[in-house]
Amino acid sequence: MSIRYEGTVYRPPSEADSLILQVTIGCSYNDCAFCGMYRDKKFRVRRIDEIRAEIEHVRAAAGRRTDAVRKVFLADGDALIAPPKYLHEVLDALRAAFPSLRRVSCYASPQALDVRSVEQMAALREAGLGQYYLGVESGHDDVLRRMTKGVDAAEMVRVAAKATDAGVKLSTMILLGAGGAALSLEHARASAAVINKIQPRFVSTLVVTPVEGTPLFDEAMRGAFEDMDPAAITRELREFVAGLELRSSVFRANHASNWLPIGGTLPKDKAAILAMLDDALRSPDDAPFVPDAWRGL
Repeated sequence: MSIRYEGTVYRPPSEADSLILQVTIGCSYNDCAFCGMYRDKKFRVRRIDEIRAEIEHVRAAAGRRTDAVRKVFLADGDALIAPPKYLHEVLDALRAAFPSLRRVSCYASPQALDVRSVEQMAALREAGLGQYYLGVESGHDDVLRRMTKGVDAAEMVRVAAKATDAGVKLSTMILLGAGGAALSLEHARASAAVINKIQPRFVSTLVVTPVEGTPLFDEAMRGAFEDMDPAAITRELREFVAGLELRSSVFRANHASNWLPIGGTLPKDKAAILAMLDDALRSPDDAPFVPDAWRGL
């Protein structure tokens, strides 16, 4: 037995050194206009005996290295939607196999957060599932509708609060450029306002990129979606960061899509981050933007 991955497997940048365990296939929602990651997959929860066998394979391969697995990411796009009993069985098997396990995380859609109760999430956290990656994308309702997120900003805040109440760490993502040039600054300000209400442990930005096979790509091909240049995206990012009022959050713009990789801890590094963005905006031609060919897109 070995680990068997079905299709392309995606993970957040911070899970680069994690064991990726594909407990679900695809995404239960799978309707976001910009996302092409799971369009070729039909959502299902994998059989628990398959998962146990894969965990045992990794444990056996590690041999005496009891610290071989410290972090696990549960793929695919929406593992939290799997039945709590099933997730508890996965977490029990992981804890038994890897005594040095420190963290188990997964993507969580707003729809999954809505379905899960605070009590269910708290019990899963106690069993080891302590961090969710939530694609907020925007705090602007028009942008959320355009991106077909299935929730508005108020609903996003409400379901995120459930995870926080359960003691789960949230890592949230905002999609720069999702509002196009017309809504750029409004999108940035509204997104900052939503993130301020959520107060996530981690917040990151990605840059929207029309992907073939998605409704957003079709819009772009019709000329209905306006691409934004690096300076315009930087201006939007600056507006977003300026509006953040966070008590203690790690900020990252290190996804491959970002033009200007930056990061820090907020609020401590807010002034330094804004200064770096202002420098880039003063002289866009000399700014250290990542070349398009290097952005991994």
